[in-house]
Parts: sequence; C-alpha cells; structure tokens
Amino acid sequence: MIKQKRVKVKNVVFSNDAPLAYIAGPCVIESPRAYAAEAAALKKIFADLRTPFVLKASFDKANRTSHGSFRGIGMESALDFLKGLKKRLDLPLLVDVHEPAQAARVAEAADILQVPAFLCRQTDLLFACADTGRAVNVKKGQFLSPWEAENIVKKLESRGAKSIMLTERGSSFGYGNLVVDMRALEIMKDFGYPVIFDATHSVQKPGGLGTTTGGDRRFVASLAKAAAALKIAGVFFEAHPNPAAALSDGPNSIRLSSVKPLVAALNRVDRLAGAIAGLTSK
Repeated sequence: MIKQKRVKVKNVVFSNDAPLAYIAGPCVIESPRAYAAEAAALKKIFADLRTPFVLKASFDKANRTSHGSFRGIGMESALDFLKGLKKRLDLPLLVDVHEPAQAARVAEAADILQVPAFLCRQTDLLFACADTGRAVNVKKGQFLSPWEAENIVKKLESRGAKSIMLTERGSSFGYGNLVVDMRALEIMKDFGYPVIFDATHSVQKPGGLGTTTGGDRRFVASLAKAAAALKIAGVFFEAHPNPAAALSDGPNSIRLSSVKPLVAALNRVDRLAGAIAGLTSK
C-alpha cells in the first residue's frame, strides 16, 4: 500500500488518510469589500462545523471565454488586501498564479500556490511555484489523463517541492462538456500526495453559453459525495452569495447558504469512508 504524504498548512492537514479538509471561496475577487464579507461568512460556517478549510482567492481569471468578461482586480491591488485580510481572519490562503513571474510575489501572501488546469503542464510555472517553498496545488487539466499527472509531480519534486497536491476537475467530454472519471482519484492517490476533488469546476460546461462558460450546479453535491466516499484528502468548491449575479463561474458556483449543509453531509460521508477503510476520522 502506498504511504500517503501529508501537506500541513497552518492548522489544516491534507492527506488521503486524514479527515476531509476543504478549499473554498468565490471564483474571483469581485471587490475587496464583497470578498472580505464572503471570506468572513465562510470562516463562520467552517468554524461552526469544526472543520478545517483554506480560503481560496483569485485576483485574475486569465482564461475567460470572452475578452470582454470580468477578469478580477489584478495582482497589485489584491496582494496587500489579501495579506491584511488573511491576518485579520487568521486563515490559511490559496491563490492562483498564471505566470512564473507571479509566483514569488504571490507567495508573500499565500500559503498555497495554485496552478490552474490549463497551465498544469507549464514547466517554468511549476518550477517557479516549487522554488517559493510554498505548498503547490495543481489542477489536472481537462485534457490530461490521471496517470500523466505523475509527470507534474516529478517536475515539482525535481525542484525540491515536498508539499504537493493534485486536484481533479473533470475531463473534456466532446465539445462544451466535462465528465468526472472517479478512477482518476484512485490513480492519483497512488502517487502518494493529497488528492483534492474540485466539485464546482467539474460541473462546468466550457463555453456553453457562447461568450461565457455554463454549468450545472445540481450535480455538485452528488459528485462531491461520490469523491468523498473514495477517501480523498479534500474538496474544493466555489461559493457566492448570489451565483446568478456572479461575475465569473456563476452557473457552477454554489450558493453561500448551501455551504453548511453540503459540508456537513460530506463530513458524514468522510467519516463512513474512513471507518470502512479502518482509518481514524473526526
């Protein structure tokens, strides 16, 4: 049996044989004020459930379907704000990076650097993230088989990275659709590093609305429960107070008010999965 590594970020532990942990936040920082309110609401929800989570932030959505779509507030505006918010809320923070030059700057604020799916094979970006010494979460591209993700791990390891996580977010299924192959979670667990399931991007319909990406949030809970039943390290999701008004990924984001019952249900699945596997769970 493959020994499962642990990635610890502040008080949050990610491991395929540990209790489920979470990464959550809105798709993009729409404004500092709105994001701060959403972050505070998520902190209260997870605190009430006594469940560890990492706050997710994106200052730029660099791969929007249309050039006219909202991208974010930009790195320079975001970093000082995120540093202050992270200190005020006392939360670990994950931030997306898109270019090698961003990695060191973002590492000043983030505990985890996240490489987006479309960029998962960009060697220089992976190297730059590894060189910061921060934990690195890489989303497996929609175009990549799960066994090919081992090459991502090897690239990061070659630069001395030890805190590595891999995230499944669905695979391309024809035009404008994704499907989740649950075998991918088991295959990537065999690399020994924590595996995360991205429950909201997995229900995307890329370019499904013509100039924007569609999605179907009805399936978020079902897919997340199925993933949790396989005893993975964590679940990633994006939440918004009013997904219909979100400036990015609204169709596949869950409503903020749905977070607490979803996480409570996933925790129950995780406890059962851990008991079946003979693991200690919360």
